[in-house]
Amino acid sequence: MEDLIIKVDGKEYWVKVEETEDGRILVHCNGDVYEVDSKPTKADIFDKLKKKEAKETGPGIVTSPLPGTIYEIKVKKGQKVKEKQPLIKLMAMKMENEITAPKAGTVKEIKVKNKDSVNRGDILIIID
Repeated sequence: MEDLIIKVDGKEYWVKVEETEDGRILVHCNGDVYEVDSKPTKADIFDKLKKKEAKETGPGIVTSPLPGTIYEIKVKKGQKVKEKQPLIKLMAMKMENEITAPKAGTVKEIKVKNKDSVNRGDILIIID
């Protein structure tokens, strides 16, 4: 739990902020408990974007969620993969981003190679 001073309409409140195991944010103030929404993290946004693109392009088509450079390809054509298994490392904005399998299956086709530049939405791998 973290202690904070929050100012609302010029009045200061001492509060305790707690993040539960299931990710909810609770604020304790004057004996009352309030659940609040928090800003999504970069990881949350990245995950939602991957899920959205998977729906738009089909469950076996892995696309680039952002522009970048292929840094490492971790699978080979014909390889069996599990859902959420790392497939590719993508360098974007000086950060490594791991692209994972949206479903279990077999790698049917790899559309990129190391050091390729890709744009958001480019097809990287097809899983059967």
